[in-house]
Amino acid sequence: MAESMDSITAGQPSGSDTEQLKLSDLLDRGWKIFEELDSSNESFGPNTVHRVKRGINMLEEASRMVAQLDLFSRNEEVEEIATADLKYLLLPALLGALHMKQSSQHKRLETVQTARLYFMDFLKKCLDYNISQFELPRSSDGDGVSEESPEGVCSKGKSFTAGPSNLVAMAAKRQSKIERYRQRKELETRLSDVRRVVESGQAEDEVNRDFYLLNVQRWITVCLEEIEAIDQEVGILKKMDVLKQGPANQPTQQSRHAMKPFILTRDALQAHVLGAGYPSLPTMTVDDWYEQHRKQGVLPDQGIPQKVTVEDSADAQERDEEEKERRAENDDEASLLKARNWDDWKDNHRRGYGNRQNMG
Repeated sequence: MAESMDSITAGQPSGSDTEQLKLSDLLDRGWKIFEELDSSNESFGPNTVHRVKRGINMLEEASRMVAQLDLFSRNEEVEEIATADLKYLLLPALLGALHMKQSSQHKRLETVQTARLYFMDFLKKCLDYNISQFELPRSSDGDGVSEESPEGVCSKGKSFTAGPSNLVAMAAKRQSKIERYRQRKELETRLSDVRRVVESGQAEDEVNRDFYLLNVQRWITVCLEEIEAIDQEVGILKKMDVLKQGPANQPTQQSRHAMKPFILTRDALQAHVLGAGYPSLPTMTVDDWYEQHRKQGVLPDQGIPQKVTVEDSADAQERDEEEKERRAENDDEASLLKARNWDDWKDNHRRGYGNRQNMG
């Protein structure tokens, strides 16, 4: 079976990437292109896009040849598959992975949906042959979103209350992710050991068979993770498409009234009875107060002329001088009377009268 299968070539027109290539060569080259793209940090330039398309064309041609040969049947067990044919089980998984490498943004939704179909086809084949025990992801609904929704969001995009059943489901989902990650690391460790023996060219048929089965088991974990990521991305892409359609198809938002500050009743009553806790704030400026009292005519300087004439000034000066002379005359009479009284007192009293301190 293997010799006759490897002798089949891809009958493509002249100049095609798959011209005169055997089935095994198509798979090996397409697989190599994916591993090189997956391990490199090269940006998505024209060369990368061309390599992705070239790898997809090779793997699609290999899938058509496998379908013509009818290599796999649901009535068989994995032990009945020839060692040389086991690697062709990876064709759908590699095709889905290469589709995910495409960088076209305007066809991203179509691309990820196509990749999901390839991943699901691979997982169904693995279940048919009982290669590994796992739960097949639920099929997508009419909108292309998986019924198994992420935490906190139902299949229709509405939030739900995290009840006990939902918490149990979320915990089980988290545990399955941890277990899947652990299995993937173990398979990669075993694969690295077996790969060195296979690449040396000295591996026996049993070692080659173990190598391909380990690859299939590893890709099972990869496909489960990719499908979960695709389901979330599809929901995001569909929402983006709705937003890009413009505001014409979006419901109009009702105008909101001005919001009033929310004040607790207890605080409002307390401030009304006890005050705000600080001195009262001014209600008007000094200029406003002066202008208000000026209009009411209650200012102390109102009614007093602001300007004094020359005549009024002379009269006032004359009155001041007369007042000064009158005060001077009164002062002179009082001084004279005081002096006379003092002289009379000295005439009647000798010097030292009343000084009791100097008595000898």
